[in-house]
Amino acid sequence: MTKKKKIRLEFPIKASPSMLYNYISTPSGLSQWFSDDVDIYNNFYKFKWGNDEQVAEVLRKTSNKAIKFKWRDTPDEEFFEFEIVQDELTDDVALVITDFVDANDEKNASQLWDSQIHELKMNIGA
Repeated sequence: MTKKKKIRLEFPIKASPSMLYNYISTPSGLSQWFSDDVDIYNNFYKFKWGNDEQVAEVLRKTSNKAIKFKWRDTPDEEFFEFEIVQDELTDDVALVITDFVDANDEKNASQLWDSQIHELKMNIGA
């Protein structure tokens, strides 16, 4: 298996950290922009896209700040994380996404995240 490249993308979002956290950490929030449906079993989230599904374990969850997942079928060092950052001076909020992608697929992965975040912003009304 080829080693994947870590990418970090930052998206400004006009929403409060608590509102945004609901969209990145709850089944109802995630199913509005990230996947078609989400179920939680203990510390595992089952994400569904049409007939496909993937299970991710929650590695870390910090209220109104971040949630970090690891797909069940990926190496231990690979994860994806949604982190909410707020500028201390301006109070501007951004969602920082950390993900691991194939080195030759970085552009497509970035475009997919752009599309997903566009959907998130539409649902938030931002």
